Amino acid sequence: MSQTAASLPVNQSLPRRTHAEVRAALLEGREIALLDVREEDPHAQAHPLFAANFPLARIELDAYAKLPRRDVAIVTLDDGEGLAEQAARRFIQLGYTDVAVFEGGVQGWEAAGGELFRDVNVPSKAFGELVEAERHTPSLAAEEVQALLDAKADVVIVDARRFDEYQTMNIPGSTSVPGAELVLRIRELVPDPATRVVVNCAGRTRSIIGTQSLVNAGIPNPVAALRNGTIGWTLAGQALERGADRRFPPVSAQTREQAAQAARAVADRAGVQRATLADVDRWRSQNGRSSYFFDVRTPEEYEAGHLPGFRPVAGGQLVQETEMVAPVRGGRIVLADDDGVRANMTASWLAQMNWEVHVLDGLDAAEFRERGPWQPAVFPPPSVRRILPETLARCQVAGEDVVVLDFTTGANYRKRHIPGAWFLLRSRLAEDFAGVPRAARYVLTCGSSQLAQYVVPEVQALTGAEVLLLDGGNAAWFAAGLEEESGETHLASPLIDRYRRPYEGTDNPREAMQGYLDWEFGLVAQLGRDGTHGFKVI
Repeated sequence: MSQTAASLPVNQSLPRRTHAEVRAALLEGREIALLDVREEDPHAQAHPLFAANFPLARIELDAYAKLPRRDVAIVTLDDGEGLAEQAARRFIQLGYTDVAVFEGGVQGWEAAGGELFRDVNVPSKAFGELVEAERHTPSLAAEEVQALLDAKADVVIVDARRFDEYQTMNIPGSTSVPGAELVLRIRELVPDPATRVVVNCAGRTRSIIGTQSLVNAGIPNPVAALRNGTIGWTLAGQALERGADRRFPPVSAQTREQAAQAARAVADRAGVQRATLADVDRWRSQNGRSSYFFDVRTPEEYEAGHLPGFRPVAGGQLVQETEMVAPVRGGRIVLADDDGVRANMTASWLAQMNWEVHVLDGLDAAEFRERGPWQPAVFPPPSVRRILPETLARCQVAGEDVVVLDFTTGANYRKRHIPGAWFLLRSRLAEDFAGVPRAARYVLTCGSSQLAQYVVPEVQALTGAEVLLLDGGNAAWFAAGLEEESGETHLASPLIDRYRRPYEGTDNPREAMQGYLDWEFGLVAQLGRDGTHGFKVI
């Protein structure tokens, strides 16, 4: 895909890519970033298997971290709304040189014979179903696990999700051990090889991958996935626990060494490649290949000390949500940890998902010299005028002609927002602004005002009014103890920026949960019809 779209005038047409061209790139393993630039909920309704959700509104914030090579082949996709063209031109403004629009959008993909998938993180979920189908991963029904608990059997339940998900709701008595931590931690948590281990998540994928990880690593205990996770537990009429905080224990040197040997053996079987820091230095140039550098340990370990240039992505979530952080299919992934367990186990799954994946060897503790949270590179924001939260509050009290526009997430807006603030999606600004009251002055905000600052010139062009940025965003407003409100009080845009997952939260309809399970059961057949995945289960 060598045709360039750089520096195109606004009125000049963009290059187009067809289903045949994109499919050929996927089958041949050439790098391609097929990007669905709609909001997450429309994306979740129907998209090609490897179309990564990359919302138009966030391109300036996400592009440089997720698309590290400026000449990578980018193909933008929508469903005929015109977002793909807008996104393509924005990528060009950011310096990307091989940008095209997918011909015909989502409907064009289907019309050309392409398979469409529902939900989010579909490559990972479909892969999990394929693993279970080919390896016959052992599982137990919710009723069977409840019977074990009632009988006070020798059983330990480990929750493979993120800790915050675990705290929302969990199987009674379970312990949080996120997926990539399982092989490292399980022997410490379950020292008796006769103890039964049950792995759960909210639905199916992470429990299947977690269970099979323990099996692949040769854990002597009887291991099984909780069939259908907390969804299956709820559908069985069994009660969940809320607000638990049980976490995995520290690991001894002996346990760590034993786990490291097992994980390396699994990685070798899967075809994981090895790398050194010298390789990383060469690959940082992104010359001819897109390279992603991930630290797969816990967030706390990362912030305490990490390798320069490595992004924190806990290993279990990387396997579960690969396209969210590595949308360039055919790119190179490099993983690091400080124990040889989590990187190797994570890499073993990515290799089976047809990624070129390398694990760093020979690391010294001194190499983990950077501290603190990850700071992604972003496109330089425009220079804008700002207003302090306290000043805005005084303007509101004085009845001045000012309207607040909030570009935060829908979920955050529902939770709390500045009184009178209007919820707007940047991707729908032109069409939804008609629902906003006219004012002499507009103040733009979001969680931190990081996204909102890019929208200031767009609102100025749309209104001709004075437009200011709230300094520090909603976070600064709340921190100042100023008045707030909650609920869907002023919606100019629909709440489509996030797809409501049927396996999250505690108030999902039974029909939605059962429908989600039925959908997962059909993924292997969809993979077969699609034919572009290249997955290979060891």
